Amino acid sequence: MQLPFNIDLKGKVAVVTGGSGVLGSVLSKALAGAGAKVVVLARTQEKIDKVVADINNDGGEAYGYSVSVLDKNDLERVHKKVKEEVGPCSILINGAGGNHPKATASHDRFPKNADATGDKSFFDLDQQAISQVFDMNFLGTLLPSQVFGADMIDQEGATIINVSSMNAMRPLTRIPAYSGAKAAVSNFTQWLGVYFSEVGVRVNAIAPGFFSTEQNKDLLFNEDGSYSERAEKILSQTPDGRFGKPEELVGTLLWLVHTPSSGFVNGIVVPVDGGFSAYSGV
Repeated sequence: MQLPFNIDLKGKVAVVTGGSGVLGSVLSKALAGAGAKVVVLARTQEKIDKVVADINNDGGEAYGYSVSVLDKNDLERVHKKVKEEVGPCSILINGAGGNHPKATASHDRFPKNADATGDKSFFDLDQQAISQVFDMNFLGTLLPSQVFGADMIDQEGATIINVSSMNAMRPLTRIPAYSGAKAAVSNFTQWLGVYFSEVGVRVNAIAPGFFSTEQNKDLLFNEDGSYSERAEKILSQTPDGRFGKPEELVGTLLWLVHTPSSGFVNGIVVPVDGGFSAYSGV
């Protein structure tokens, strides 16, 4: 991977949860390109192995483990392996998360005719799905921070980077659970940054705007490849007029993990959104 600028992370162990996803894999490869030993954590071993192979074939050093970020015992099991086989964690990227279709409403606003077949209003959102969304995003950030953050206390240059979302700042229509869960991630980032401030661990977050990924492609594109109505609405509110490219998160990531560059930056959430958060729509 061609990095936007060079930093030296040699000797650092970077753990990336959700590291096999579209965004997580790019962040993993960027950290490896800067010299870190990268530990890719996700659920599906086959996807993990592909990212690890890509990094190693490109001259980096990567390791991969299948784990559930919602199971603290499982995280402790993998944490023990990582310490034995790679070393103590220096950088933690909490990239695991996601939404659930049963926690998503069918309309932007409650319709006057709410009885249409197949429609799903706020009143129909599934409790279990809502809980799953909060678990995936908030607990999936908190638990890895508990487990791998223990390595970082009083370690020079240690940092945690959470992945929030534009939904945390401006809740999108239809997805109240995901927006609320990402708001919790942003709040937790600030809380943890303060909590760890006297032991040398900086905690910040990146809030991506709209990026095209495997998870949202059915929402953003029609079968013929054209933009969906939802995508058109998003782009109309994004001054740059396009979706982000995963590689466009790399510069912010490298700045935040590099202590000489951002050593006095703590507890912030950085938008990478093509101007979405700055635009009033008028």
